[in-house]
Amino acid sequence: MSALRLSQAVEAVPPSGIRQFFDVVSLMEDVISLGVGEPDFGTAWRVREAAIYGLERGRTTYTSNSGLLELRRAISGALGQRYGVQYDPDAEILITVGVSQGLDLALRALLDPGSEVLIPDPAYVAYPPCVSMAGGVPVWIPTFAEDGFTPRADEIERRITPRTRALMLNYPGNPTGAVPDRAALEAIADVVRRHDLVVVSDEIYDRLSYDAPHISFATLPGMLERTLLLNGFSKTYGMTGWRVGYAAGPAELIAAMTRIHQYTALCASRQAQEAAIEALRVPDRDVQATIDDYAMRRHAIVSGLNRLGLTCHLPAGAFYAFPSVEATGLSSFDFANRLLHEGRVAVVPGDAFGPGGAGHVRCAYATGLAQIEQAIERIDRFLHSLDAQASSDLAGLLNR
Repeated sequence: MSALRLSQAVEAVPPSGIRQFFDVVSLMEDVISLGVGEPDFGTAWRVREAAIYGLERGRTTYTSNSGLLELRRAISGALGQRYGVQYDPDAEILITVGVSQGLDLALRALLDPGSEVLIPDPAYVAYPPCVSMAGGVPVWIPTFAEDGFTPRADEIERRITPRTRALMLNYPGNPTGAVPDRAALEAIADVVRRHDLVVVSDEIYDRLSYDAPHISFATLPGMLERTLLLNGFSKTYGMTGWRVGYAAGPAELIAAMTRIHQYTALCASRQAQEAAIEALRVPDRDVQATIDDYAMRRHAIVSGLNRLGLTCHLPAGAFYAFPSVEATGLSSFDFANRLLHEGRVAVVPGDAFGPGGAGHVRCAYATGLAQIEQAIERIDRFLHSLDAQASSDLAGLLNR
């Protein structure tokens, strides 16, 4: 019997660096996980109840490929209220199976074989593989810790070629918590406009911006007609497992994405869509309470890491700290691996998010304050054990 032959494109896709550690952690006891970006609060009862009510009423059928019109109208209204941008719910919004599916649909709709997509480095682990599986070529844009890991317009422009089709943006950002200010975004928009690029803007953390109101990229001058907004309900509303998101953008692009969607997924879960409608009715004061809680955790973890000598900038958004571990002399992977097995704290190696993440680890503060404080204590003990081992090794060399 001949060996099963798989697609070369899929064979070239590496396993997710996040999921590799998550799978190990799931088999271990007494581990504090700062690894997975999943809110520690559950979906609000009123949101769960909306899905239950729909089930009890027998609403278990397909929806239209585009998603429930009531949900699309609610999303349109919410975006208009928050950012002053208007999307036609009939033609410019598509309900997706989470932001991840929206990303996949967008890239398949936009890219030809060999098309290049610019991605600020480090970036969410899914972006380069999704580009590659859509036939494109991911091109890294370096960012720098001294800039808070926000991209520079000149670094973007320097890497544009005739094959460049799109620019990926994700702000507030995963894994760094980066949030560019308006001037930086306007400079990027100018490059996008001059080179006729499409922007795929993943704004799943839009509500988790701590120091200034979120700026949706489509609201910048000339960007509405060339920006695809991706967003969802996982992070703000604790709905990671519901797998419901949306894409909002130019009607032509949404129509192309819908053509792919109707053959590959048909529609997002009806129950998830009904829950999402109720999530958008959650009062802003409840959302703000969640943001305030994350802000408190942010200061706790960043101050704790800096106190231990792991240099960490203050993230402006999302719920990730991105400390440097270079002072330990360990690689990102070795630090994360040893901290997990010796210190019982799970973090993600920074280079899982791109070459620019080398020398860092990602620590999610989507967990309780008490656990964060305990994790800092364990990391402190782990670092002391590294120092003791280094001293012992040095003494051994001197006594030879």
